[in-house]
Amino acid sequence: MERATLLFFLLLSSIAKAQNGNGSNMIISVHVGLILDTGTLVGKMSQTSISMAINDFYAANSNYTTRLILHTEDGKEDAIGATSADFLHVHAAFKLLIDVGVQAIIGPQKSSQAVFISDLGNKTRVPIVSFSATSPSISPARAAYFVRTAFNDSSQVNAIAAIIKAFGWRRVTLVYEDTDYGTGIVPYLIDALQEIDAHVHHRSVIPLSVTDDQILGELYKLQTMQTRVFIVHMAPFLGTNFFLKANEAGMMTKGYVWIITDGLTNLLNSFDQSILDSMQGLLGVRPYVPKTRKLDELTIRWKRKFRQEHPDIEKAELSIFALWAYDTVWALAMAAEKVGITNSTFLQPQTTNNSGILDMLEFSETGPGLLKAILDTKFDGLSGELCLIDGQSQSPTFQIINVIGKGERVIGFWTPAHGISRTPNPISRTYSTSMINLSIIFWPGESTIVPKGWEIPTSEKKLKIGVPVKAEFHEFVKVERNPLTNATTMSGYCIDVFDAVMQALPYAIPYEYVPFENAAGDTAVTNHIWVRQNYDAVAGDVTIIANRSLYVDFTLPYTESGVVMIVPVKEDARKNAWIFLKPLTVDLWLATLAFFFFTGFVVWVVEHRINEEFRGHTSKQLGTIFYFAFSTLVFGHREKLESNLSKIVLIIWVFVVLILTSSYTASLTSMLTVEQLQPTVTGIKQLIKNGDYVGYQRGSFVKELLMQLHFDESKLRDLGSSDEYAEALSKGSHNNGVSAIFHEIPYVKSFLADHCSRYTMVGPAYKTAGFGFVFPKGSPLVPDVSRAVLNVTQGDKMVEIERKWIGYENTCQNQDMTLGSHSLNFNNFGGLFLTTGITSTSALLIFLAIFIYKNQDELKTMGSGYSIWTRVVVWSKYWDKKDLTSSTFKRDVPIGGSSYVGDSLVHRANMRASINADGSQSPISISEHSDLSIFLPYEGMTSQELGSPSIETQDTQASTEIY
Repeated sequence: MERATLLFFLLLSSIAKAQNGNGSNMIISVHVGLILDTGTLVGKMSQTSISMAINDFYAANSNYTTRLILHTEDGKEDAIGATSADFLHVHAAFKLLIDVGVQAIIGPQKSSQAVFISDLGNKTRVPIVSFSATSPSISPARAAYFVRTAFNDSSQVNAIAAIIKAFGWRRVTLVYEDTDYGTGIVPYLIDALQEIDAHVHHRSVIPLSVTDDQILGELYKLQTMQTRVFIVHMAPFLGTNFFLKANEAGMMTKGYVWIITDGLTNLLNSFDQSILDSMQGLLGVRPYVPKTRKLDELTIRWKRKFRQEHPDIEKAELSIFALWAYDTVWALAMAAEKVGITNSTFLQPQTTNNSGILDMLEFSETGPGLLKAILDTKFDGLSGELCLIDGQSQSPTFQIINVIGKGERVIGFWTPAHGISRTPNPISRTYSTSMINLSIIFWPGESTIVPKGWEIPTSEKKLKIGVPVKAEFHEFVKVERNPLTNATTMSGYCIDVFDAVMQALPYAIPYEYVPFENAAGDTAVTNHIWVRQNYDAVAGDVTIIANRSLYVDFTLPYTESGVVMIVPVKEDARKNAWIFLKPLTVDLWLATLAFFFFTGFVVWVVEHRINEEFRGHTSKQLGTIFYFAFSTLVFGHREKLESNLSKIVLIIWVFVVLILTSSYTASLTSMLTVEQLQPTVTGIKQLIKNGDYVGYQRGSFVKELLMQLHFDESKLRDLGSSDEYAEALSKGSHNNGVSAIFHEIPYVKSFLADHCSRYTMVGPAYKTAGFGFVFPKGSPLVPDVSRAVLNVTQGDKMVEIERKWIGYENTCQNQDMTLGSHSLNFNNFGGLFLTTGITSTSALLIFLAIFIYKNQDELKTMGSGYSIWTRVVVWSKYWDKKDLTSSTFKRDVPIGGSSYVGDSLVHRANMRASINADGSQSPISISEHSDLSIFLPYEGMTSQELGSPSIETQDTQASTEIY
């Protein structure tokens, strides 16, 4: 009995625990709508991924209290057509919101469908989460409840632009489908191309209802255009058919460039081989998905399940759309668990009689919280990190692929931070668009040579080269009409240069000249004519200026650039009187005089003790110094030098004088030849200050330049031909003429070729870009023509053309660009003066060193006990005496001894005796002392001391050594 009772209580306890457990693990269903087009490959792939995502998520998170319950609505676009499918998708969304009461909707698949369904989401406050509606035409910024877990199409435009820039293509043709998906990317792509100075030459819009014949017709039309770079943005169904027809039309051959967006690139691995054969050589971009072990495992399971569900599809690979669908389910499941939805209550809105159908829809009470949870979700998914910013995934790393053979090959990567690189995570920190960062590319036609991006169609007419007709300066452009045949012929400097440039191109281009002018017969060289692109190019005297470059493209200039003044010249006799001083500047004159004196002084110091020609009275010696120094100008110095030091100084100095005199003569000759004619005006400040009238070419941009230089517009006069220039300048500003004419250098050279004797060119030159050839904006010919311009202008052909039409350099050899000072300055001869200065100073120091060394005992004895100044005076007196030991004076000493020495000793003794007798000096003794100050060292010695043999012997030896 007790045992039965115990079993009964145990049974009751187990039942109670089971009931408690069931209550705590109650599963909350979160109803989610799913709108797909299962008739499309993307729809089928996504459906498989979503079902696997549901199972995988809750298998990994079995403790979650929420479960997503999917309610699928199928559009079946392949059966009912695109327009009907869009309507059916909107109807499916109404059904899911009203009948089922879903808390969120995954989908729709296409951007055109998302536009309508996102409006429903905003009204009902139900999040619309799309993994494949990538068009920028629909964005979370416009629809708050629209969430995009895929990448916006605009995120790939910079990657495409980087490819265009890497290969230097300037013009492209856009080919896209006429849907929200197709047109949404176009504005972003155009902006990206303009940032790299490339332009969209043509846009080919393909409707969804297009037939094969219509596609071929559009392709043949594209063949007649020059551009050979095509960017294709289409959905897979239309895109694959388009390339089949492009291959049939012969446009997948050498010379063509095809770039596809990720809408096609993402599914390349799933296309049949026949389609891949028609896409050989094209380039494509697609988001980069990092390889992980989890992704590899899923790929195997996904393929197995997909083949089970769709055995009729032979080739299918896991695409980025399937991965985005998988990650979308995980993100939504995480958000639902985070919010903890307990019910799916919809509230009735307040309406009025004027409210529309959408305004009467009930709105979700839990929608705002679920939306916030979705936007805050962040995790590492199979497609990479899922992080929603502003309601959508951000720009990723893109792969750049090349279709080759049976598949594709990754040739590089693009990232927003680094540009084009060979790896997804490059080490470099700089942005690069270099083609060397890409692997070898096989272009259409199995070519490895980079296409130049354009061709001259063989069936196209000749290029129309517009030539501006002008009534003046026919040296540059001359248009002649035959009155009988009305045929026109073009000639002139600009025409010859253009012909030479066209011949320098590596390929032949047929072209013809077409003159253009307005009804009055004047040139109509204005921007709006070029913008209308009536001509393929313009060849003439057209100046490259900034505002024109906004509408057209210029080649490199082929003429000298700048605007200068033409002014009359006159002789200036007053200046010619002192023109002999102009070859050297003041500092050079002063430096030359200083070195003349210094060189003469050094030679005199060295030669004075040993050379009779450098001795004598003070006035004579000063004259010798100046005469000797200046006589070296004509190399007429007659003094014979004895010292090697002075000879070295003289040799260097004569070389310096030779250079100076030669330069002076050349400069003076040039000035006497050229500068006899002086310009009447030397600068614009003088013109403005005097209020003079100035001229400019009629219709030229120079007028705006003069106004920028602060000329009064009332002082500007427009002129036409060269004869008008000469007449206006000859009259002058005060006689209804002008004081100066501003014009571009090529025109000025042409004018001065006939008038260089009366007028001249005066600077400074105000910078312009020169003449250039004009092409429509983005023309692919510009780079090649610019290179040809360089080749022509740097060769002999340009010299020949200039000599033929202008001939300025031959007829006016003495004219210069600007008349200014050509005086030589000290800096021109700094090295010479430094050399002679060092030589002279070194010679002087060497002489003093030898002199002191040889006479150091006498100098010490003579200077002991005296002040510094007295020592200098005593030593100078000692230096002033002849050096009798030199070869010059040795022949004057008598044989058998020197009476001069004996007399000198007696004279010294008598002098010292008279000085010491009374300790005072008479005026005569003072005079003797003053004149013979070299004897001061013997002061204080007695007459006995003076007469002692030792002293006499010492003095005799010293005298003999010194003299």
